[in-house]
Amino acid sequence: MNIPNTVAARRRQTPLVLAQLAGLLGAVAAALLFAAGPAAAHSVVIASTPAPGEQIAQGPERVSLTFNEALQESFAALTVVGPDGNLWSKGDPLVEDATVSVAVGDLGPAGEYTIAYRVTSADGHPVTGTQVFTLTQDGPGAPGAAAAAGAAAPASDSDEDSGPAVWIFVVVGVVVLAGVLWFVLRKPKKA
Repeated sequence: MNIPNTVAARRRQTPLVLAQLAGLLGAVAAALLFAAGPAAAHSVVIASTPAPGEQIAQGPERVSLTFNEALQESFAALTVVGPDGNLWSKGDPLVEDATVSVAVGDLGPAGEYTIAYRVTSADGHPVTGTQVFTLTQDGPGAPGAAAAAGAAAPASDSDEDSGPAVWIFVVVGVVVLAGVLWFVLRKPKKA
């Protein structure tokens, strides 16, 4: 009767089992990494009054931006800066669910007006951006104060704090996978 050497059989199976385990861990890590994309997304503007790039003959009473998710009321900023560099928005912005708006007085000179916003999305991340519309005819309005430097141009059109960079997780995953493969594929020293 031929009885297989169980120790030798286990030694032959160990690298195969470890390789399968490493492959499974790699697949799970990749799935988690790529599945985090939609979950990590932040608020985006889905509608506005006036619409981006819209040409209007008369200014609106309020400028509003509607986002794809609710906004936090704290720290909202919404300004309208005219082609003359002056503020044309009046008062503080109003946040209602997913919409932020601000009153606008009669607009003044014809030209491009910039809507600049900074809001805090429901997940706590700040979201900034700008949109423009064009007033085609001079209005009767008197301008507000001169806009502060950068008031019409936030740093970016997306969130400023997107959390840890994805590349950190990729590097750690590659190092772990390389270590597991090295352990599995190395040749044992002969005694």
